Amino acid sequence: MVSLVAAPANGVRARALLTDYFAMRGELFPGGSYQPMFPAADVFDPPAGVFLIAVDEDGHDVGCGGIRRIDDGARGARYEVKHLFLRPETRGRGWGQALLCELEARARGWGGAELVLDTHHTLEPAGRLYARFGFSEIEPYNTNPNATRWYGKPL
Repeated sequence: MVSLVAAPANGVRARALLTDYFAMRGELFPGGSYQPMFPAADVFDPPAGVFLIAVDEDGHDVGCGGIRRIDDGARGARYEVKHLFLRPETRGRGWGQALLCELEARARGWGGAELVLDTHHTLEPAGRLYARFGFSEIEPYNTNPNATRWYGKPL
């Protein structure tokens, strides 16, 4: 079982998880060119966004993810999924889906019309999760140097 708690994106708990996430991304990224980007905490303040920490049944922080409102799209209010991460030993339990479901629910609750995200093609399990969750590939909406794929989902 996992519980999801809102936390400051610049807090100690979030920073520890994001440090692990960025290290993993750096190891997988081709050519060692990954550019870690710690988020500005205020972009995750409701209703502009939220940053969630996944906590396992033993009280350990095992993952994180957030949404932040970005420029509106053709459908209306658009929220971007950021830094969806679960520690490798916890994967396969449905916790990534739980995080994504809660982030989507928050975006809907704030009047979101669309969820978007960017990712890298080397993150194949994440790409499969997004496809199962109803995301489809879209044209790039940003110039993130770490991204090779962009996805969207109407809400």
